[in-house]
Amino acid sequence: MGNTHSNHLGIPPAKGPNAVGCTDFMMDHTAKGSFFRLYYPCQETERAEKPDWIPCREYFNGLADFIKINRTLGERIFSYLFGSFKIPAYLDAPFKSNGKCPVVIFSHGLGAFRTLYSAICAELASHGFIVASVEHRDQSASATYYFREKTESEKANEKVLKKSASAQNNLVKEWMYYRPLQHGESEFPLRNKQVKQRADECILALEKLTEINSGIPVQNVLQTQFDWTTLQNSMDLCRIAVMGHSFGGATAIEVLCKEVKFKCGIALDSWMLPLDDEIFPQVKQPIFFINSEKFQWAGNINRMRKMDSAITQRKMITIRGTVHQSFPDFTFLAGNWIGKLMKLKGEIDPEIAIDLSNKASLAFLQRHLGLEKNFNQWDPLIDGQDDNLIPGTNVIVLQSAI
Repeated sequence: MGNTHSNHLGIPPAKGPNAVGCTDFMMDHTAKGSFFRLYYPCQETERAEKPDWIPCREYFNGLADFIKINRTLGERIFSYLFGSFKIPAYLDAPFKSNGKCPVVIFSHGLGAFRTLYSAICAELASHGFIVASVEHRDQSASATYYFREKTESEKANEKVLKKSASAQNNLVKEWMYYRPLQHGESEFPLRNKQVKQRADECILALEKLTEINSGIPVQNVLQTQFDWTTLQNSMDLCRIAVMGHSFGGATAIEVLCKEVKFKCGIALDSWMLPLDDEIFPQVKQPIFFINSEKFQWAGNINRMRKMDSAITQRKMITIRGTVHQSFPDFTFLAGNWIGKLMKLKGEIDPEIAIDLSNKASLAFLQRHLGLEKNFNQWDPLIDGQDDNLIPGTNVIVLQSAI
């Protein structure tokens, strides 16, 4: 499976001083449970493997549904283009303990899922963060899954086949795919309901990490090889941030409104439509808007500007030559022709763009989480001081509209 023409393509390795591990976590097998991919500083190990970027074929099907093409065709296309790529992190590698790690909860965009932002999440982990990339169960992901208990008839059939029973064997994987807008359906009510659920899922992920940090035994439904007890007392729960792309950017803002444990937020090319106007004045924490040049429009920027504050730092920069898909990993994995055709690539080198975004994010996190790192060397980026950055926005906004 895979794209044999992809040897010059790939997700860039993290640049920080730590090797990066990743593992998947699902607590409570139902759709109400918590599901995320965890990125963390890891010990160097020769045995560990890098996981597939797309975990399994159902995610190809979900992506096909999302862009409205036939599943069989979509699976062939996506498998050919992207099936051979790996995430720049070692699966289930042992955690590297070196002081307490600040925590970031990451929220994916519409039609995405937990693995598609590995360049961002791995970079943060390489600099000492523990990052939980949530997979949302609000039907905004291309695909996700949970488990249900087997029916009595299913159990009876297994007895006939003389299969051995265990707790795991009593569960059946259920797939949940993207829910498109129905004909004539208004978008705001659906997205507003979803953003509230998404925020709750981010807060739940933090609650699960808090339990893990305190040494409460956890039952990971996925039965990975990772030893969760090694994360006891590993997290600095006074230094927590939330981050997200597009719908995930709106989710980050909703999270800040709902939970003061999150000290700041970073919204990557945020899509502001899902949010209630009333929450804007309720958000008290610092927010950093990092926008692409091609996606934003006046109405969306106006809503960001409604969060301007004389008391709390609200920053905005725009990365020149970028498109909305300059933040997910797709931008590194498509050749120029496909990348431009599918709007996965902008005019700027995608590695330069993500490097600017990551460095600016690290500087902002150091400033507002009170970290004793050297990320302040990138403070000028927060103000848009770089040839590839625009301070604020490139979008013309009438002052009277704000």
